[in-house]
Amino acid sequence: MAAPLIFRPIGKGEEEKVCNFVIHVFNEFIAPHYSQEGVNEFLKYVQPDALLQRLQKNHFTLLAMVQNRMVGMIEIRANNHVSLLFVDRSFQRKGISRELLRYALEICRKNKPDLREVTVNASPNAVPVYERLGFRPTRSEQIVHGIHFTPMILKLSETAGA
Repeated sequence: MAAPLIFRPIGKGEEEKVCNFVIHVFNEFIAPHYSQEGVNEFLKYVQPDALLQRLQKNHFTLLAMVQNRMVGMIEIRANNHVSLLFVDRSFQRKGISRELLRYALEICRKNKPDLREVTVNASPNAVPVYERLGFRPTRSEQIVHGIHFTPMILKLSETAGA
C-alpha cells in the first residue's frame, strides 16, 4: 500500500526546510531558463527570513507530505494570489498541485468569503500546469528583474470547491 499523502500548514521553524525544497525544485526546472539576475532575485525571495516575514503578514503556506518527506508546497498571498507552488520531480503529474490549490482555496474562501478570482505569475514552464488547473493568461510573458512570468487568473464560481 502506498504511503498516504498528508496536506498541512507549515510548522513553526520549518521555513529553512521549505525554502531548501523550493530552491531544489527551482534549480532543477526554472533556473536554467533564467538569467543570473532572475536567479538571484528569486533566491532573495525564498530565504527563510523572508518567508517568515511573509507568514507573519498576509501569506500562508501549505505542505504536501509523504512519510515526513516534503513533496510539494504552496504559498498564498492575501488569500488571492499564488506566490509559490512547487512539487518534487518524482511526485509531479500525480495531482499534488491540484490538491494543494484545492486546500489553499478552502482556506482563502474561509478568510475571504467574497473571493471571486485567484492570480499567479507563472514561470514559463509552469504555464501549462496552471492552465490544467483552470488558470488563463491575462497578459503575455513579462520579465521583471530577470524573472520571466505570465500573469494568469483563475475565475471562481460561487459553487466551485463547495
